[in-house]
Formats: sequence, structure tokens, C-alpha cells
Amino acid sequence: MSELWRKTACEMVNLLASGEVRPTEAVAASAQRIEATDGAVNAMVTVCLDRAMAHATRIEAEGHPDQPGPGYLYGLPVSVKDLYQVEGVRCTEGSPIFADHISTESDLMVQNLESNGAIVIGKSNTPEFGAGANTFNEVFGATRNPWDTRMTCGGSSGGAAVNLATGQAWLATGSDLGGSLRIPGAFCSIVGFRPSPGRCPRGTSTSTGLFGDLSVTGPMARNVGDVALMLDAMVGQYARDPISLPIPNEPFLAAAQRATPPKRIGWSATLGVAPVEPEIAEICARAAQSFADLGTKVEEACSDFTGAQKMFQTLRGADYVASKKMHMTKHRDLLKPEVIWNYEHGLALSTEDVADARTVRGRLYNNMCTFFETYDLLVTPTVMAAPFPVEIRYLDEVAGVKFDNYVDWLMHTFVITPTGCPAVSVPCGFTKAGLPVGLQLVAPPRAEAALLSAAAAFEANQDLQWQTPIDPRSK
Repeated sequence: MSELWRKTACEMVNLLASGEVRPTEAVAASAQRIEATDGAVNAMVTVCLDRAMAHATRIEAEGHPDQPGPGYLYGLPVSVKDLYQVEGVRCTEGSPIFADHISTESDLMVQNLESNGAIVIGKSNTPEFGAGANTFNEVFGATRNPWDTRMTCGGSSGGAAVNLATGQAWLATGSDLGGSLRIPGAFCSIVGFRPSPGRCPRGTSTSTGLFGDLSVTGPMARNVGDVALMLDAMVGQYARDPISLPIPNEPFLAAAQRATPPKRIGWSATLGVAPVEPEIAEICARAAQSFADLGTKVEEACSDFTGAQKMFQTLRGADYVASKKMHMTKHRDLLKPEVIWNYEHGLALSTEDVADARTVRGRLYNNMCTFFETYDLLVTPTVMAAPFPVEIRYLDEVAGVKFDNYVDWLMHTFVITPTGCPAVSVPCGFTKAGLPVGLQLVAPPRAEAALLSAAAAFEANQDLQWQTPIDPRSK
């Protein structure tokens, strides 16, 4: 049982369902792997082993459900990003404000996963309040990239990506506003999936983001099939999440298993708005062209993203004013500069600024709908640059283009966010320095099934999914 961490999530679920592996054995295997690897990467910042073992024991005693639905996990351990509440477990949100906070109840997302047989093994590291794509905070420090522990793992779901890449967990939850599922997926050579808004219910306990559709929760895994399995375990329509969507008729895992290539894709290295390192552009262009091996027509084309940068910053800033007002009033001295910048940027906005941003967002959405009348997917690099030293907070220049804030180097992902389109980052190669590179695939709104099917076809053609889990290494 010592090598269970090498198994895929789908393989583990089959072993658990057959009784060949017990949930308590799966929990023990996960705990052993965390103990063996986390000292080098600092990814699983809170381990709730006693809670996990108690849960596993209950599942064993109850036995398997007679008719489990799609996505039932049979006692599989998963990690939960430390932005989300798990009853009885510390939840810091990466902030000194909540360094000692113990959750009294679980978020709806966690409740949903546990009702589908998941066992929470621990909490994954995140930057403070998920702000930023380099995972560090004043409570736990920095999470390191297992491919080279000198480098960043990305963020904000960086701890989750490293949990997966090292084999600490088989599945992990993350969230994505500007790319926080996709960026660490690219930097750690795993799959990060941003679903359509409402696909995965959130059930936030506060009122500020209840109707928001920029930030979503979603699954992360080591391969596309495992991501689809977890998505099946996460979906559902609940009154507590007013934008949540019904469970689809066909499981997402079935769609992924079909592995149907798209008929026609549009490839763009820059999306018309974003710089990109030449090596990243070359690797991703080669990966995009490999769709032709599957019979896909590949053309250089993209939607019009004019105005997307300013629009996203405006809407993000407005959201920060709503969600961080109390923290800014009571604990400004404890907040990192990036959180303060977001809040002050939002506070300086006028009503006209927000109205203009909403108008631009509508135009961008219509542009994407028009694009998808011709193309099945939009394909881009996930990130404009390779992983960089973990001590650098963020990139302020790429390919000769200078940025005046900590967010603009994430342009490839954040311009997709306000369109509402599902997007996935899949491993597509490595730099000359041996660092992972991700390819972003974007599908029409609510077309998760087609996206997963196309991603699985691409993955099978690349054969990169078997390179993880890995032992952390320093070059």
C-alpha cells in the first residue's frame, strides 16, 4: 500500500469501490506522503489526520452506497484550499487576521464533496485572501515548486497544485478569479480546470460575493479524467448558491473518456493584448499545432479582447471594496500591499467606471459567442512566462513589456474570466531549464463536457500526464 500515492484518482476510486483498498488505508497513504514531501515544498499547511481517519472509519462502517451517483469518491482523500471552511479545522485564508481561526461549519462546497464520499486530508496553502499568483503568506510562508524548489508554484491555488504534483492528495479544490486554478496547473504540470460560473456551488457564508460570477471554485488533478471525476463530485444546484446550475444528464467523466478531438480551433499566442516569452510561445504553438495530428483544423485566430485589461481591473477592484472593507477598516496594518492596492484601486472608481466596465464585458462576451460560431476552442498559453524564483513576489516585466501592478502578468487567464467561458490548463511541455509549461483551452459558455473531451484527446496525444507525481527536487 506504500505506493498508492502513484495511482490516479480514478484508479483509487475503483480500488476503494471493490474493497481492495479501505478508506483508512487511503488516508494513511496520503498522510505518509505528506510527511515524506511537505518539508521541501510547504504545500499542505494544515493536516487534519484525526478528522480524516474518523471520517474514513465511518465510511467503512457504513459500507458503499447501493446506487452511488456520478462522482462518488468512496473515501478518497482530497485537499481543500485554505480559503474554504472545513468544520473543526483551522482556516486562515493566508492572513494573520485569521491565523488562529477554527471553522465551526463547513462551506457548502466541502459539504457537497463529503456527501459524495470525499475525505478532507488537509488544507492547502494560498496567498492572503487568494490575492496573487505566487503562493506565500505571513502565516505559513512560501510554497515551492516541486519541479525546482527554488521556484514559485504559481497561485493562488498553489498549495493545491503542489499537493497533486507530489502525490500528497489525489484530488484538490481550488478557486479562480484571475487564473488561480489554471496558473498553478501550468507551473506544476497538472490540470487546473475553471468551470463556468455556477457549475460548482460555493455557498459563501457572507453576502458580498453571493451573486458574483468572476470567482469560481473548481477541481484540480493530475490528469483530465481525474478532473472530470472531481467535477462530477462538485456539481449541484443549491438554494444557498443563487447562480448554481443543475447536475447535467451525462457525467463529465463519460465526456472525458470519449476523448473527442475538436474539429476546428483558433490559436493565439498573445490574444492580441498580452506579451509572452518567446520560449513559452514556441512550446505552446507546437502543442497547439499537435491538434492537427488528431484531425483538427488549426488556425491562428482569436476573439477581440480590446479593453479587457481595464475592464477586469475595474470589476475586480469593485469586488475588493465589497469583500475587504471590514478588514481594511480594522486590520489594515496586517494586510499585504497587494490586497491594499486592490482595495484602493476599487475605492477610486466612479460609478461611470463600473458602468463602462460592464458594457465592455458584454461586448467581450458577444465577441466570444461569435468566435465560437466558427471555432470549437480558443487555444493560448496559460501563462506568458515560466516559473520564476519564489522570492520574487510577481513579474513586473515580460518580453520587454513593463507592468505597473501585480496582476497584469496574468493577462492570458484573466481576460478569459469575465467571458464566463470554461477553461482548462493542460501540461504541454517543458522549458530548456526543465520547468513545466501549460496550454490553456477555452470552450463556449457551459460547454464543460466538450472541453473535457477535447482536453483528454490532447492529453492522450501528448502523454505528459504520467510524469507526476514526483519527488521534490532542487536544481
